[in-house]
Amino acid sequence: MAIAFDEMNIPGGDLRPAYQELARWLKETPPEALEYRRQEAELLFRRIGITFAVYGEAESTERLIPFDVIPRIMSGKEWALLEKGLKQRVRALNMFLRDIYHGRDILRAEVVPDDLIFQNPVFRPEMNGQQVPHDVYVHIAGIDIVRVDAEDFIVLEDNARTPSGVSYMLENREIMMRLFPDLFARHKVAPVERYPDELLAALRSVAPQSASGEPTVALLTPGVYNSAYYEHSFLADKLGIELVEGRDLIVKNNEVFMRTTEGLKRVDVIYRRVDDDFLDPLTFRPDSVLGVPGLMSAYAAGNITLANAVGTGIADDKAIYSYMPDIVKFYLGEEPILKNVQTWRCREPKDLAYVLDNLGELVVKEVHGSGGYGMLIGPAATKATIEAFREKLKREPEGFIAQPTLALSTCPTCTASGLAPRHVDLRPFVLTGSKRTTIVPGGLTRVALKEGSLVVNSSQGGGTKDTWILDE
Repeated sequence: MAIAFDEMNIPGGDLRPAYQELARWLKETPPEALEYRRQEAELLFRRIGITFAVYGEAESTERLIPFDVIPRIMSGKEWALLEKGLKQRVRALNMFLRDIYHGRDILRAEVVPDDLIFQNPVFRPEMNGQQVPHDVYVHIAGIDIVRVDAEDFIVLEDNARTPSGVSYMLENREIMMRLFPDLFARHKVAPVERYPDELLAALRSVAPQSASGEPTVALLTPGVYNSAYYEHSFLADKLGIELVEGRDLIVKNNEVFMRTTEGLKRVDVIYRRVDDDFLDPLTFRPDSVLGVPGLMSAYAAGNITLANAVGTGIADDKAIYSYMPDIVKFYLGEEPILKNVQTWRCREPKDLAYVLDNLGELVVKEVHGSGGYGMLIGPAATKATIEAFREKLKREPEGFIAQPTLALSTCPTCTASGLAPRHVDLRPFVLTGSKRTTIVPGGLTRVALKEGSLVVNSSQGGGTKDTWILDE
């Protein structure tokens, strides 16, 4: 495997400019002082109660996501390039979704194969011809970015359904400012705290035409048993909007109302953290108790905006991902600023043959998988695991894609034996409203805490860091 790109140190002993001040501060700070503040950070997280649920673990349902106190730092120049690339990509994603559910020019041009859309379980025929306000399908995108060198940013995956993690970005910053005011004073760090205002403005801007002057926004949560419930309540609180469950909403004459102590109140925009399948038992899964009966008819009538729109799952499918460079070129006539990881589509016999021959070197992912579940990391897998996966691949090749094992970049991280490099990725949050797309500078940096591990997902033992963009 290639040597990982070190974001702090240049081979030969020099420091990258963005990290020079941090390196000086680390030299002046005794290790025990750092350890004391690390423990204090953990205490604060416990007190605030930032947890997430881990499915499939009998003994522990809720865990604290480990927080690493050494910030990840990027220069303003690096961020400017990344921001430009993110805006380009999300614009293309929105145009792709509009096209797939309307004119389907991209299918006629044979850029993307038909069956990849129509036989896809996350394609929603209910959305065919459905108008969405301002043609915005993905109001909130979480684009996972990795680096393997100083020049390029590479997209690992697009999260276009209900991306989570932004509460950690905001909490991490708050805790860092409390515990490390001295370190902040030595840097000009671009602020992230305007995210809730930007999100609320974006959501209000896409309210239906029939909405009142000050549109009413509510956050729809599956409830307290959902793994991201902490984030749902945190965001509703920060945005100053109601946190509702399906049973709090009712549809009358194709309009959506929430039950309040003063009676029914009309809702114009729902920031929903409930998956398509569970949104409306009359349209999707009839056994869902998380949704709102009749919601889709109010949506079809144009009386409610759902953020993100229904049917966006087709844009974060990992097989569609492999066509993203072509999708960007098709709609925007531009070269993609952000690169894609080389991807083998196991549905294609030639690609499948290559993947089966090289399973030990590749990462194989389910096309609909998320959270780091259901994937094979060849170099870290046992022979038996690889053979079991081989059978799965032969049985259902269309369910998988494969990629080379990337040497994700590293950042200095606190470990039991002092500071050491650990692999990281970054999830910036891209907000699209009726008039503009905004990205608060930074995002959620996830860090693989086990030495040598490349899996940064919190469900697989990863942690998080604060991400500093220098305001140059």
